[in-house]
Parts: sequence; C-alpha cells; structure tokens
Amino acid sequence: MDDPERLGEVEVRFIQSYLAGKDYICPNCNRTIAAGTGHYVVVPVEAPDLRRHWHRGCWDRCTKR
Repeated sequence: MDDPERLGEVEVRFIQSYLAGKDYICPNCNRTIAAGTGHYVVVPVEAPDLRRHWHRGCWDRCTKR
C-alpha cells in the first residue's frame, strides 16, 4: 500500500508493546511486526474491515510525503 491517503479518513491508534500479542505484516514494507513490538493500527472510518497494522516508521514516512 504505497498511498495511505487513498483510504480516506482513518483512525490511527498506537499499540503499546506489552499489548501486541501477535505477529502482523506491515502493508508498506511487507515485513513482520513481531509480537511485543509497538506499532500503529490504522482503521479506515468508512471501511473498518480494511484495518491494517503498520510499523511506526513506515506509517510516519508514508504520511509525511
């Protein structure tokens, strides 16, 4: 997912490392976000089923373009 703006309005939540109990794949870099790693959950307001888990750095870089 190269352009997070195409999701429209999103809710971004930070997940603390102690709450991150599963591995996820970041949609930007396609690398694993290991369990126990703090990260963002990005939820499109209009399509909450498209929720994705992002590395903090990946999300920050994509949204600063």
